[in-house]
Amino acid sequence: MKKINKKNNTNYDFVLKQKVVEALIFSSSVPVSYDELLKRISDTNTLNKILENLEKKYLSSGVNLYVINDSYAFRTSQDVSEFLNIEKIVPKPLSRAATETLAIIAYHQPITRPEIENIRGVSISRGTLDILLELEWIRPGHRKLTPGNPLTWKTTNVFLDYFNLKNIKDLPGIEDLKNSGLLDKNKVIFNDQTID
Repeated sequence: MKKINKKNNTNYDFVLKQKVVEALIFSSSVPVSYDELLKRISDTNTLNKILENLEKKYLSSGVNLYVINDSYAFRTSQDVSEFLNIEKIVPKPLSRAATETLAIIAYHQPITRPEIENIRGVSISRGTLDILLELEWIRPGHRKLTPGNPLTWKTTNVFLDYFNLKNIKDLPGIEDLKNSGLLDKNKVIFNDQTID
């Protein structure tokens, strides 16, 4: 009777789990959260080792494993992305109201509708939030513990992925925006505060 080599059996088990994680991330159209991966690989040490292995494995490939706000996705390597440009129909750009609303949500999240309107100085139409929701760039947050319990708004991982940000702290700072000419240096729209 042939003995089963436990070392090889353990290695086989690890390799199989790594393949499962790799396939889950590869086949998903959106970044896969760490919590979702934990449903398949319940041991955090094993999962962390698998993710570390995958990151190393794809480091010199045409695709890389990106970490986007505690979620994982395979994305085209920056080295080759310019060679993969394809022509496609560009959707209509966001309106000024939608762009301002998105920026305010991104920099001040979680934030309520009245707070957004206060910063913008005008009311926002329901359609503005609908466009951002349809793009899956924002999502409802918690309700604020103030009179009326207003709903707050936050950005999503889809927003981070679209703008090639790993987390919300990667957003350019106010001074960066002013220096690039995107913000009027004399106009105060945002006050400088840390993003949680």
